Amino acid sequence: MTSTAAVPPPRATYRRLSVEERRAQLLLAALGLFAHRAPDEVSLDEVAVAAGVSRPLVYRYFPGGRQQLYEAALGSAADELTLCFTEPPAGPPTERVARVLDRYLRFVDEHDTGFSALLRGGSVVETSRTTTIVDGVRRAAADEILRHLGRMGEAGEQPAGPRLRMMVRSWIAAVEAASLIWLDDGKRPAAAELRGWLVDHLIALLAATAATDPETAAVVNDLLALETSDGPAGRLAVRVIPVVAEAAHLLPAAAASD
Repeated sequence: MTSTAAVPPPRATYRRLSVEERRAQLLLAALGLFAHRAPDEVSLDEVAVAAGVSRPLVYRYFPGGRQQLYEAALGSAADELTLCFTEPPAGPPTERVARVLDRYLRFVDEHDTGFSALLRGGSVVETSRTTTIVDGVRRAAADEILRHLGRMGEAGEQPAGPRLRMMVRSWIAAVEAASLIWLDDGKRPAAAELRGWLVDHLIALLAATAATDPETAAVVNDLLALETSDGPAGRLAVRVIPVVAEAAHLLPAAAASD
């Protein structure tokens, strides 16, 4: 019986990455670290280990060191976060906003520590450029919400006036604050409950602003025409009407008797 020589296993094929692919690989590794740790605590050595490359290679792509890498990673995360607010203009507006918030809260959940460090500031790697990136996300988010309200000035639409724009940007700030509190409180209540409350908050702000701003009143009128009884606006109306009924004694006598 003749012996058969062992056949060596085939070597793993090595594929050289392009410049764009290598840069994307390094950013992905950095984002994974920045997502769960404050940027001040992440070293280039750790990024190199996470990416499976040498430290000099990281410097070759990011000669500015951790600061440049953080700003690039932040820009990538900002693009992803901005996309959370993009939603096709179909269906009731409040249901679109609910889907937007589902994606946003999922992003916050997956990038918890990094998200907190990003929005709270005070980091040694925080600069005017990082602040500009973050503010750009806020403005883009506000523009998307205004688009769902039909006030971005597109295709013959009327652009948002100062009161309505201020109201939407105030709501975006409230969403940010609620997200940070949610993280501090151990992600309680459940994300779906928080999302529902934030949608209710937007409807309430719209209603309160509409009381003194004709433009917002027109927006609310158009919005309600698209809503359904079993959607966010309909469910909120069922809960709010009994509460408001308790304030009948605050109405002028003539209005109360009507």
